[in-house]
Amino acid sequence: MCDIVPDLATDTVARLRATFRTGRTKDKDWRVRQLTALRTLLTEHESEFAAALNADLGKNETEAVRTEVLFTVREIDHTLDHLDGWIRPTAAPVPEHLAGARAWSVLEPLGVVLVIGPWNYPAQLLLAPMVGALASGNCVVAKPSELAPATSALLARLLPLHLDPEAVAVVEGGIPETTALLEQRFDHIFYTGNGGVGRIVMRAAAEHLTPVTLELGGKSPVFVDRDADVAEVAARLVGTKFLNAGQTCVAPDYVLTDPSTASGLAKALAEKITAVFGQDPAASPRYGRIVNERHFDRLSGLLDSGTVVTGGGRDRAARYIAPTVLSGVSPNSPVMREEIFGPILPILEVEDLDAAIEFIVGRDKPLALYAFTGSATTRERLLAETSSGAVTFGIPVSHLTVPDLPFGGVGESGMGSYHGPYSMETFSHRKAVLAAPDAG
Repeated sequence: MCDIVPDLATDTVARLRATFRTGRTKDKDWRVRQLTALRTLLTEHESEFAAALNADLGKNETEAVRTEVLFTVREIDHTLDHLDGWIRPTAAPVPEHLAGARAWSVLEPLGVVLVIGPWNYPAQLLLAPMVGALASGNCVVAKPSELAPATSALLARLLPLHLDPEAVAVVEGGIPETTALLEQRFDHIFYTGNGGVGRIVMRAAAEHLTPVTLELGGKSPVFVDRDADVAEVAARLVGTKFLNAGQTCVAPDYVLTDPSTASGLAKALAEKITAVFGQDPAASPRYGRIVNERHFDRLSGLLDSGTVVTGGGRDRAARYIAPTVLSGVSPNSPVMREEIFGPILPILEVEDLDAAIEFIVGRDKPLALYAFTGSATTRERLLAETSSGAVTFGIPVSHLTVPDLPFGGVGESGMGSYHGPYSMETFSHRKAVLAAPDAG
């Protein structure tokens, strides 16, 4: 077995590289066929994806279809609608000493790319990057997460049936398979996951000078100003924080607000959680489960980091942790030391905006910053004085649904971006071209 895994990785990459060298993936019609086939795969097998995601993460059908299937279908549709424009050569002005010459740039595919998906959105976060990779004319090795085995098996079965099997390959497995893949020379590696593995990916990529995109996470803060409507804030936080049982890279991680607002917000959050998930969220069809026992145990250890306002219940056998709000949380408590990635929302009290900004900039740069404020000055200061992958005002998480916005992190929360035209730039080389006046 030890010899089979490296051989499989080597053979797979060699086979795809031979395909790329034929030039057929560069053809626009080939790209369109692949994207159209991927769309068909998702729509025709929607119920199978919903069942697999329920088995892996306890996702209900509505959530699974909306956040995994339809999200990716929209990405495909947007790409198909704009592909002609995105691949069109871009003219560039020439300086006076080159008068009469013509200059332009073209996007060319990189070659064979590796896309490593995570377990929390195991279909969307594998397939959405692949949309950009295929639209750019690349061959793709897709590595789904072994921690979502039902979805991984479904992808491994369906992708070769719908997409060009000589240009797209699926490699299932865990650490040995991923390690063997990372030993190969790729033209780009796209990884979604945590920073620890992200460092492993970068070290492996350095051996071949392979460029990487890292979509990581981090503790995305929420600032709630004194003028915010706490009932509206609570509704929007509950709708985003507890999606997928909190296992979302852009989920609100913790709340910063002043002492006078904190108590009212805590009460409003408790009321909204009950309104959405009922008195017993464990029985709610709208509420998911923790991916495995290891993550359950990690999250359980964070529940004593403050006073439980609501929630706190757990069941290891069912991998269930109730949607939980904590108050009286210390900045040095366990829940504040790393990304929570689960259904626990701490509220920390700060005196004012100055203190909130100081708190945020004193920590790693987050994937997103969310704020609820009616003050234009406050919004301007948060934009100017903090750094994060994205900022949203009054509407957490939804920025990733805007196809023409780049999605990505900065610093510890990642490098590079994708979605829409940014996926094309990620999976392509923009080649400069200059032609002398007499070049024809």
